[in-house]
Amino acid sequence: MNTAIPISEFDEEMATTRRLVERVPSEKGEWRPHEKSFPLAHLTQLLSWMPSWISKSLTTTELDLAEGTGYSIETTGQLLRVFDQHVSQARSDLESVTGSALDVDWSLKVGDKLLATTPRGVVVRQHLNHLIHHRGQLSVYLRLLDVPLPSIYGPTADEGWS
Repeated sequence: MNTAIPISEFDEEMATTRRLVERVPSEKGEWRPHEKSFPLAHLTQLLSWMPSWISKSLTTTELDLAEGTGYSIETTGQLLRVFDQHVSQARSDLESVTGSALDVDWSLKVGDKLLATTPRGVVVRQHLNHLIHHRGQLSVYLRLLDVPLPSIYGPTADEGWS
């Protein structure tokens, strides 16, 4: 199977994500568009953590969600530092874990309950898609807060091609 994320695609998606995260107003961290929605700071924190999921999938064979950490309200600067660290590590791991190592089974579980087992390379692609999904949510949050949106896959109402 050997599904992997090309480094050029990873770099582009991370640069786009960073441009969006940079615009998150720290003072609006507890704001949410709906009572069932994540607060802005939690959504941004999730995006800052997600590149580490790529590293964990490439360097381990399972993740136990029961061992997860809780969300907190952090400043945009703090979240950008975490994001940059995770991106750097994920990029390094993407470069070094290739070929048949991507076919190794990787499992997601909660305690003793197995949720899924999938080849590592497929899981890595799913993590990138999941990050892109939440980045889309963040763009809606920012639009509702009247924060100018950067170019993502093309011009926005606020910015042209970058």
